Amino acid sequence: MYTKITTAQYMDLGKRIFKALGFSDADSRQITDVLLTADLFGVESHGISRIMKYYNLLKENIVNKYAVPKTVFETPISSVIDAESAMGQIVSVSAMDEAIRKAKVHGIGLVQVRNSNHYGIAGYYALMAAREGLIGISMTNTVAIMVPTFSAEAVLGSNPIAVAVPSDGDDPFLFDGATTVVTRGKIELYKKLEKKLPSEWAVDEEGSVSYDPIRILECIGEKRGGGILPVGGDGEEQSGYKGYGFSMICEIMTSVLSGGAASKHKTDKGDTSHCFYAIDPALFGDPDGVKQRMSEMIDEIHSAKKAKGQDHIFVPGEKEFLKAEERKRTGIPISNKTMSEIGQIIKELGINMADEDILCQSVSL
Repeated sequence: MYTKITTAQYMDLGKRIFKALGFSDADSRQITDVLLTADLFGVESHGISRIMKYYNLLKENIVNKYAVPKTVFETPISSVIDAESAMGQIVSVSAMDEAIRKAKVHGIGLVQVRNSNHYGIAGYYALMAAREGLIGISMTNTVAIMVPTFSAEAVLGSNPIAVAVPSDGDDPFLFDGATTVVTRGKIELYKKLEKKLPSEWAVDEEGSVSYDPIRILECIGEKRGGGILPVGGDGEEQSGYKGYGFSMICEIMTSVLSGGAASKHKTDKGDTSHCFYAIDPALFGDPDGVKQRMSEMIDEIHSAKKAKGQDHIFVPGEKEFLKAEERKRTGIPISNKTMSEIGQIIKELGINMADEDILCQSVSL
C-alpha cells in the first residue's frame, strides 16, 4: 500500500528530519532534493525510503555531519577530495560544482572524491552539469555486491554510470544505470515489501539463482559468497561479461583514480568513492551545433519504425522526466512501510507535527 504526498510536503518533511539531525537549512534542503529527484523519477530504492538507513548511519556516527572535506590534490582541471566521511549528497554537490567551475574556465573539470557515503542517484550530478550547458558524468562505487562472470563471490559493486548531455529539447539526454541487473536498494525494497524477487537477479553462495531477498542480502552482508548478477545476467550467453566490464570501468574511474577503497574492500562506512566530470562542448567546436546534433539523433530514434504493438521509442531519461512531471501534478507515492519508518524517526527526534498537517494522517506517530 502507498500514500501520496506533494513535492512541497516531501521537501518539508525531509528538511525537518535532516535539520533535527543537525544539518543546516541549506544542507537539509540539498539532501532532500536529491532524494526527491529519485522519487520523482520513480527510483524508489534511492528516494525517501533511504532515510532510515541514513538515520542509523548518523546515529552510529558513520556519517560525520561535522565533516569538512579537504582537497588533497589539485590542478587547474582536476582535483581529489577526501570527504572525511561526510554526507554523500553534500560533498557530491560541492564536487560537481567545482567540476563545473573548472570546465567553464578551462573546458573540462575532473573531480574525484574518496571516503564519502552513499550519494543517491548518479544522474542527479550529471544533470547539474547538463543544466549548465555542459556534458556531465558521474559514477560511484559501492560495497561489493556483483558476482563477476563465472564467479560465486561478489567482488565489484553495482557501480552506476550516469551521463547527461544538453540538447535543444526541453530536457537533456540522461543515461543513469547500475552495472548490475538491479541495485542492492531494489533487493532491500523487496525485503521491505516482503516479496520474492521477480526474476533471476541474484545468486546464492553456491552460485545458484535465488529469489529470496533476505538470503541474498545476508550473503552480501556476511561476505559468504553470492550476490547480484551483472547487466546481461549469468554466464556469457546474454553477455553478462559486458555488465561486469562496465562495473570495472566505474571502479577504475572512482576508487582507482581517487585512491579510495575498492568495492571488495569497502565496508559502506564512510569509504565510498565518486567521480564528477564536466566537459564544455565548445572543446569540440560550436556548442550549439552539439546540442542540435544531439536533438537530431533523439528525433531520429523517436521516428524509427516501431515494434508491433508499440507507439513510442523512449530515449534514456525520457521516461524519468515524464514521470517526474506526472508526479509533480498527482503526488509522490510512498510505501506505507516507509511512512511508518519516517513516523518512528519523527517520534525519536521529537519533531513537532501540527495536527492539521496532512503528513500526520500518513505517518505512524
